[in-house]
Amino acid sequence: MMKKILYLAFSLLLWSSCDMDLNQQPISDASSETYFQTVDDFNQGLNAVYSSLRGYPDRLMSLAETRSDNLHAISDGGVRDWEGINSFHRTIASNPYVEEAWETNFNGIFRANNYLEQLAQKGESVILDEEVRRRMEGQVRFLRAFYYFDLIRYFGRVPLIDRVVDATEAKAIPRSPVSEVYNLIIEDLNMAISYLPAPSEYAVQDKGRANRYSAKMLLGLVYMTRSGPDLGVEGAGLNTNEWDKAVEQFNDIIASHEFALLPSYSAIFDYDNERNEEVIFNIEYASGANPIVGSTFPWVLVPDIWFVEVLGLPTQGGLTIRPVATDLLRAYETTDVRRSFSIQEGYSYGSVVETRSFIKKFVDITKVPTTSRFDWPINYIVYRYTDLLLLKAECVLNGAPGSMDTDVDGVVNAVRERAGLTTPLTGVTKAQLLEERRREFIGEGTRWFDLIRSGTVEATMQAWIETEDTGGQMRDFQMDYVLYPVPQSEMNTAPGLYDQNPGY
Repeated sequence: MMKKILYLAFSLLLWSSCDMDLNQQPISDASSETYFQTVDDFNQGLNAVYSSLRGYPDRLMSLAETRSDNLHAISDGGVRDWEGINSFHRTIASNPYVEEAWETNFNGIFRANNYLEQLAQKGESVILDEEVRRRMEGQVRFLRAFYYFDLIRYFGRVPLIDRVVDATEAKAIPRSPVSEVYNLIIEDLNMAISYLPAPSEYAVQDKGRANRYSAKMLLGLVYMTRSGPDLGVEGAGLNTNEWDKAVEQFNDIIASHEFALLPSYSAIFDYDNERNEEVIFNIEYASGANPIVGSTFPWVLVPDIWFVEVLGLPTQGGLTIRPVATDLLRAYETTDVRRSFSIQEGYSYGSVVETRSFIKKFVDITKVPTTSRFDWPINYIVYRYTDLLLLKAECVLNGAPGSMDTDVDGVVNAVRERAGLTTPLTGVTKAQLLEERRREFIGEGTRWFDLIRSGTVEATMQAWIETEDTGGQMRDFQMDYVLYPVPQSEMNTAPGLYDQNPGY
């Protein structure tokens, strides 16, 4: 099955020379020449391109969820890797989360470039079935677009590398304008859409792979993100007003009838209900394998004390608490099931009482691994149907074709009804939609990007810091902080090649 093969050790060892560091040789020519000789070689190489997805949910929780007004993750007196992320420090260019975001995405891009080159050179003679070749290429183009989109949302301008390069050449490639990176992303996604099947057309063992509608979902989100304001930071927003193009992609997904809103919020994240009808694209994990290829994201936002002292389970790795913001707690109505499912509202052990809350959304205490904290048995849902419907509603509110009654009010009320809220809303505004998304997607890393795309990030974060940070531990928010700094390791490797993002 896909979950069992996605991160095979052989793939990871084969590609271990592909560290994204300008000091490294990005692609081993010798390995490529002696490999990619059989269909199985191409399958293993494809799995290696997927493997760069593994840390994506952990990154979202640290660089997006923690950055937003959902969490008040300021210093607790210790040295934490997330220190400075939520409190907007200027000196985070060497932060390990920032470094990882750059390196891992470029690892995936370099693997994709090499795979596409090998497929072009050898694919027709090795893989006789043209449909199989097209599916392979479609998946890799989707993944390359995915990695580049992740990069520009965090860093803005990045080096545009769409072919195999050696270390010397890599050290001479500057950052490209975001608009040029978007051109490659859109080209890749359009090709992926034409090459990939619907989920129902995959064999059972391949159900977890990228499909036509995951590519359409990403393309719709790309058009929405480009349509957001530029904010003067050379980031992902270009003010292109392409909301209608996004709706075209979303409508195709809706019309496929391959996906649906589940009647229960908790069922979406049920460990025994993976690949449910909400899921447009998963990152697949498998527990119990050797080497370990399970997930770690369930504990990222959860303090270890809760696992060890309260539940009597092995330590996981979340270290200390990253408290849920007070205003987010207040934003939930008392009957909203999303609050109780997603948030642990304090705990006690012995004489210690912790009154602060944290996000436990992805934790099933009956599934906590006992042998390794890196081996949780749950997939991560990257794109789900509720997100698609609410994103379409946002497009309609921004002038795209659609019905206010059906595509905005109707969708929002359906989502609220599932959450246990019985009072319908009429004439839903952009602000109301944004707040509904905040409650629905808590812990899923969407809030930070929603604020940026809507152009409300500066006003929201400044007002939030003023009311939430009563201890004065956070820095003032500046628009430059929409982007993260270029990692210092990259700046040091090729001095003068990159300019640092303003504010750092």
